[in-house]
Amino acid sequence: MKTPLILAVNPGSTSTKIAITRGVEPLFEKNIQHSPLELKQFATINDQFDFRCSLVYDAIAEAGIELSEIDMVIGRGGLVRPIESGVYQVNDAMIADLQIGIMGQHACNLGGIIARAIADKISVKAYIADPVVVDEMSDVAHVGGHPLAPRYSIFHALNHKAVARRYAREKGVDYDSLKLIVAHLGGGVSVGAHVYGRIVDVNNALVGEGPFAVDRSGTMSAGTLVDMCFSGNYQESEIRRFICGAGGVVGHLGHGDMRKAVDDALSGDGKSALIVDAFAYNVAKAIGSSAVVCKGNVDAVILTGGIAYSSYICDKIKESVSFIAPVTVYGGENEMLSLAENALMAWQGRVEVKDYGF
Repeated sequence: MKTPLILAVNPGSTSTKIAITRGVEPLFEKNIQHSPLELKQFATINDQFDFRCSLVYDAIAEAGIELSEIDMVIGRGGLVRPIESGVYQVNDAMIADLQIGIMGQHACNLGGIIARAIADKISVKAYIADPVVVDEMSDVAHVGGHPLAPRYSIFHALNHKAVARRYAREKGVDYDSLKLIVAHLGGGVSVGAHVYGRIVDVNNALVGEGPFAVDRSGTMSAGTLVDMCFSGNYQESEIRRFICGAGGVVGHLGHGDMRKAVDDALSGDGKSALIVDAFAYNVAKAIGSSAVVCKGNVDAVILTGGIAYSSYICDKIKESVSFIAPVTVYGGENEMLSLAENALMAWQGRVEVKDYGF
């Protein structure tokens, strides 16, 4: 069977990542950073389509690859309707939901839109895989503290699934046979309980649930938040920024550089040490909660994401959770490789390509 040439496109808030692979073998990768000033010219996420799409075409040309050589296009999954994990072919219903932002507006919504536009041009199929709204949570896990406040699943599903499959592959067992706790440590933090191939509980890493992160507040006292909202001192946009954008480490230290925070802590800065330790402490507590979801029977705890490159932070977390299960660290987000792996599995028929049937 031919090994497909795969184009993967991953639009983020401040970057556009592009990869071309032969199967999962990398041939070309590019991470294009976008300054706030560069993106300010666009009033909406959808307005960025032509700009970002042109960057992808330029990258393909830079790689010395003819557009017609590409066999598959896969984009980062955006804020579509809640769906189970897997590979989905991009259809008209998905495009419509991504364009209107059915679950919210984020640059990742352009992943499926750009993939479909390029795929249509060369008469191949476009896909997404494991979007951030993957929802495999149990019914009881969806129940919040008020009927108007159910719990939603928005998290780093692509990397969660990728590192869980990697761990299973390295151990020579099926992912579906394991109970794992995966903690993605990045701009946002998501901690999920993987039970026999399904993520049955996970925090909403986007809008204020779970551990605080680089720029996100995580769970805050509801009463304090109400007081802030009705104090007359803040606009709605400011409150939302406190939750996502100006909370977490940014709020405490005035910057979002975790490497600097760790370096400052090791250099004796007391405040930095406190916040870094509190970050690790809160992640560890969330891992403990996920162990309860797994009923105490956990095969492994996996730490991943960009912050997992920090041995200082990982060691702090290990000190608190190693009694639960052995801890494995896979630093980085692995998103481009994950997209290629999902596309290849679909090409080879190892996974069913699912229909976005809304």
